[in-house]
Amino acid sequence: MNKYLRQLFTAVVALFVILGLSSTIIMAVRANALNNDPRNARSLYHQLGAYRGAILASDGTVMAKSEPVNDAFKYLRTYSNGPLYAPVTGFFSINQTADRGLEASRSMLLNGEADSLIWQRAKAMLTGATDQGASIETSIDPKLQQVAYDQLGTRDGAAVAIEVSTGRILAMVSTPSYDPNKLATHDTKAASQAYNELSAGQNSPLINRATSQLYPPGSTFKTIVASAALETGDYQTDTKIPAGSSYTLPGTATQLPNAEAQADGVSGQISLQEAVAWSSNTAFAQLGVKLGASKVSDMATKLGFGSTITIDGTESTGTPMTATASTFPSDPTDDKLALASIGQGDTTATPLQMAMVAQAIANNGKLMQPTLVDRVRAADLTVLSQTKPQTMANAFSEDSADKLTTMMESVVTEANPQLAIDGIKVAAKTGTAQIGTDNSAIDGWVIGFAPADDPQIAVAVLVHNTDVYGSLAAGPIMRAMMQEALQQ
Repeated sequence: MNKYLRQLFTAVVALFVILGLSSTIIMAVRANALNNDPRNARSLYHQLGAYRGAILASDGTVMAKSEPVNDAFKYLRTYSNGPLYAPVTGFFSINQTADRGLEASRSMLLNGEADSLIWQRAKAMLTGATDQGASIETSIDPKLQQVAYDQLGTRDGAAVAIEVSTGRILAMVSTPSYDPNKLATHDTKAASQAYNELSAGQNSPLINRATSQLYPPGSTFKTIVASAALETGDYQTDTKIPAGSSYTLPGTATQLPNAEAQADGVSGQISLQEAVAWSSNTAFAQLGVKLGASKVSDMATKLGFGSTITIDGTESTGTPMTATASTFPSDPTDDKLALASIGQGDTTATPLQMAMVAQAIANNGKLMQPTLVDRVRAADLTVLSQTKPQTMANAFSEDSADKLTTMMESVVTEANPQLAIDGIKVAAKTGTAQIGTDNSAIDGWVIGFAPADDPQIAVAVLVHNTDVYGSLAAGPIMRAMMQEALQQ
């Protein structure tokens, strides 16, 4: 082989190597990025032209499905009772990437592109059948979801219900909500206009208030301080702790009062149980300072504070659905610790987080991983995956959980009898967090579980920017949800 032929051969080999490398980079390394590029019209037609799997409630109610249509995209995503289930499903749109809900967290399964569906894709190719995505069976109870949605009505708020022993999310409502059908339309102009209107402003209905919005939890946080106290072994339900009608925040001239005279105690002292029952600010502010930031923070951390909580999905199935990390201040001064210990100041939480706190108390101190999906099925009904309950943490002892339950029962029997349900023991903790300029508004909270002697359902309800106590704003919603769940 002469010199020129060797040079030509070397050049050809080099070009083939370059071609191979570039093809590998495009097909493997950059494949996802290119597929998700909004300028990729072929990818858009491919996604919308695929038969996307259904999303189902626990009883088989269809929350989302693909309908055949006579246009270039072949299938239209439709949502039955869209606003009711929007926080769960999210949306699938012609011009907006699915970035929330199960449409995002299970996207690869829904559109049939997940690795676990390779044999179904091969079978469809060989038989000429329509390639179909997997269906997602959720833990959502439609009746419970409807009750929570109806009870919240036009108010800004959220409600979450969790199955105590498993962590399965039975209801997750966020209001105001939105209709995903407006975003699923194949009219690109209408879809863009709807998205721009829905996403505008800080109060966008696209925000899932149950998982993605932080609020001061108010007195519901006192359950965490009480659990930290019980775990030291130095406190029992009848242990007397400092209270009083007013408490001066350490190092300041700021006076912290109680909302109820019963919360003051007698001669400046109150039992731990009465402090919970009557939601004594002065008692819990002083208790938090006495325990110290480390003990309170450690308990909050065991219960999920400080960490983003994955509710559903992995990177291999789509964009995981997560809950924003709830917060407790790091190394606060005593005045800030006092406020943080009553769920004010720098303490913030999502409604899901506070439902998890109630679930852990009801479950003998065992915090369960919250889940939304029960199982995933291929188009031939083969079960591809089934969710099993997982323990996130053993936050505190069964003995502490029993004492917390007793104290939370007294919240209903002594201070809030309107939350009682005939024939059923209810454990609860109300919360009234002051917000806004000059503390002129309220975030009304309640968390609880029932039956208190055999817990089945744990609930958290938040009503944002209201003008009445949490027991009045959120309490009736929790009660209605518990009644619905326990009569089934």
